[in-house]
Amino acid sequence: MLDLSPARPTWKSPPSKAARLSAEVLPRAALTRWDLHRMYRLLEAYFQGTTFRKFEQDLEEKEYVILLRAADDDQVAGFSTLMKIPVTVREQAVVGFFSGDTIIAREHWGSSLLGRLWLKTVFSEADHIQTGASNTLIYWFLICSGYKTWRYLPVFFRRYWPNPEFSASSFDQEVLDTLARTKFGDEYDAAAGVVRFRHASPLRQGVAEVTEQRLGDPIVEFFVRKNPRHVAGDELACLAPISCSNLTAAGLRLLRAAEGR
Repeated sequence: MLDLSPARPTWKSPPSKAARLSAEVLPRAALTRWDLHRMYRLLEAYFQGTTFRKFEQDLEEKEYVILLRAADDDQVAGFSTLMKIPVTVREQAVVGFFSGDTIIAREHWGSSLLGRLWLKTVFSEADHIQTGASNTLIYWFLICSGYKTWRYLPVFFRRYWPNPEFSASSFDQEVLDTLARTKFGDEYDAAAGVVRFRHASPLRQGVAEVTEQRLGDPIVEFFVRKNPRHVAGDELACLAPISCSNLTAAGLRLLRAAEGR
């Protein structure tokens, strides 16, 4: 039987003097109203077209929140939300870990703390699921309207899709399409591989603009080619298998650092 109960309700990372940040993973229900308002203020600073009610509604379905806090004043300096989506594809049990709203304050861009805690959380939860149902396939499912989030895929994972070097298998493509339709319904355009929200929240100008210089990076150029309307808020649907064997050397180093190894 597939067990989707949490492996551990919270994680906490000690403050990092270098990054001036601390981090923790909380069940969504453990957030205070003060946390919610500080998270929303950060989100609003980087995304257009959002409202506090829209933010709350999106958060209600999430299970975990990874919070970064500034060590000097305890302000929210970044966050990412997470939920599990169970589906069946060709009679195969699949769980997609979906990353929702994700943002880091500009002054902390370059910190690896969020990535380390995300890896620790997802791999711990994946182990927990597979302990009770070893044949379950686990994936990271995310959508990207900016190249900064998109770049996590080639940095952390060997196999991910869409990929500039090779196409997904028919099964993995079906997993991606199934997860995207389950989460977004008819707002997912399978032919284009993007989610087009009726009420999009694009990134604000200056947050992740693609300059001519950036287009010289083949990873960024591929993202723009696959998601040409990203500036309008279109989100590229992406997938990566969750397993240690699929981590790059950088991903393995980050996971081991998160686990204290």
